[in-house]
Amino acid sequence: MTRLPLGRGLERGRRLTIDLDGAEVEAFEGETVAAILLALGEAATRRTVSGQARGVFCGMGVCFDCLVVVDGVPNTRACMTWVRNGMDVRRQAGLGPRAA
Repeated sequence: MTRLPLGRGLERGRRLTIDLDGAEVEAFEGETVAAILLALGEAATRRTVSGQARGVFCGMGVCFDCLVVVDGVPNTRACMTWVRNGMDVRRQAGLGPRAA
């Protein structure tokens, strides 16, 4: 997992665990789902109905390219969703969760 190094006087939020596509992943309070995916080196958050990969593009909730399924709710913007302990995140395929 790759994260930017902390500068002097900075610290990460509380350590959390989320479920990403069935795997337990470390996260920190104050990070977004998109930040976790990027830290893991995972560029694609979803595939369109036609199978094209999409991921974080604008990073500020305007483009809707980084859609994921969070706790069973599809079409959730990864860049606008703060992680919380125990949340279930699935990459999206088309209009819903991708097959396991």
